[in-house]
Amino acid sequence: MEKFTQLNGLVVPLDRANVDTDAIIPKQFLKSIKRSGFGPNAFDEWRYLDHGEPGMDNSTRPLNTEFVLNQPRYQGAQVLLTRENFGCGSSREHAPWALEDYGFRVIIAPSFADIFFNNCFKNGLLPIKLDANTVDALFKAEAATANFKLAIDLEAQTITLPDGTVYPFIVDAFRKHCLLNGLDDIGLTLQHMDEISAFEAKHRAAQPWL
Repeated sequence: MEKFTQLNGLVVPLDRANVDTDAIIPKQFLKSIKRSGFGPNAFDEWRYLDHGEPGMDNSTRPLNTEFVLNQPRYQGAQVLLTRENFGCGSSREHAPWALEDYGFRVIIAPSFADIFFNNCFKNGLLPIKLDANTVDALFKAEAATANFKLAIDLEAQTITLPDGTVYPFIVDAFRKHCLLNGLDDIGLTLQHMDEISAFEAKHRAAQPWL
């Protein structure tokens, strides 16, 4: 998993509440357990004017030019700014896979669905909860500022606006440690390989018939 320390990222505003995981990555694309390849179909039903299916050439599909991700000013965005209860619905881990594969590293919202929130940390995404008034202020600042970027420092737990305004955010210490060091569940396990190998050797010696 890629480490997250600091990011100065372009912000894309998704001004919708209760965005569910089927909107983030529709069910027909859940046929792979690889973590890559889902980005072109993130928000598929909102990005394209036709009905997407696995194996389609997305480069030839008609785009919904009114959807924010298709607007030229937001190309390359790494920070998704959205509303409350983001990631609700089914618990599919493909949702954070699709967002990360698209290029997002940070999601800012007043609240998240619990399972989606946890899955983000396990897949290299930083979900940040800010109060609704602060999120409103960020939406207004983005609308008034071309090429609006936020400087996000995980170690300091701060978000800095182009005008110098700083917003602190809270993150669980263990999750912070994992993101800073690029540790998913497998990475955490591999940190104990010496102890695991020693246990397995002792177990084989004591019970060689197994």
